[in-house]
Amino acid sequence: MAFVLHNSLFTYLALVPLLFNLCYCFNLKLLNVSKLDSGSGWSSARASWYGNPSGAGSVGGACGYQNAVEAAPFSSLITAAASSIYNSGKACGTCFQVKCTRTASCSGNPVTVVITDECPGCDSQSLLFDLSGSSFGTMAISGKENQLRNVGIEQIQYRRVHCNFGGVSVAFRVDPGTNENYFAAAVQFENGDGLAGVELKQAAKSGGAWLKMQPSWGAVWKVDLPPNYKPPFSVRLTAGGNSGKTIVADKVIPANYKPGQTYRSMVNF
Repeated sequence: MAFVLHNSLFTYLALVPLLFNLCYCFNLKLLNVSKLDSGSGWSSARASWYGNPSGAGSVGGACGYQNAVEAAPFSSLITAAASSIYNSGKACGTCFQVKCTRTASCSGNPVTVVITDECPGCDSQSLLFDLSGSSFGTMAISGKENQLRNVGIEQIQYRRVHCNFGGVSVAFRVDPGTNENYFAAAVQFENGDGLAGVELKQAAKSGGAWLKMQPSWGAVWKVDLPPNYKPPFSVRLTAGGNSGKTIVADKVIPANYKPGQTYRSMVNF
């Protein structure tokens, strides 16, 4: 009887540390999953990449930013979005953080990217983002960018964030189709959560009414001009999201403006 009790006690004492360790590891995993999926605002998706491995994907894209996608502040850290996110251009210029953790070459650190293009076939392939080569590689551990790009399609986490272009002011690229009867421009580099509205006014008439512009395509807004509606023009922007904040780019479009040119304001949200 004593032998049996001694044996049982020995077995119990030997198993206690093992059971403790198993429970300890299991609880750590549950804690990590809880932090990632429940409290942080991250969602899961699949992402691919396109274009030059260290480039901006393609010049311009469906938002109409042209070669601005390669220069600061976009700096090639951009992405094409599935049509469900692109939302007929309403998401142009909005920012997302993306990160990957499943592949050994992933750093797990978030990278902020700007939507500048649409990926029309992505939804059917269960992809939400088609990142530029630069954006995709930036999710990697330093020195392992090519290893990550070689994966091709990667499981990621993403979340929408407010844009902050670090002191860069809003710019307006006048659409090439603009004329004396019609004005259109792509709005670039606005901080915050996109745009809810854009309006135009003759700067020479301080008491004049603002003309409400309509979305044309991508980041381009348009309006038909009344007779004799002459520049310089001021532009009023209303922020997206819940803020409703407005800013005015006073006389940002000069009297001698040229279609295809970009004009920088002195303001941002």
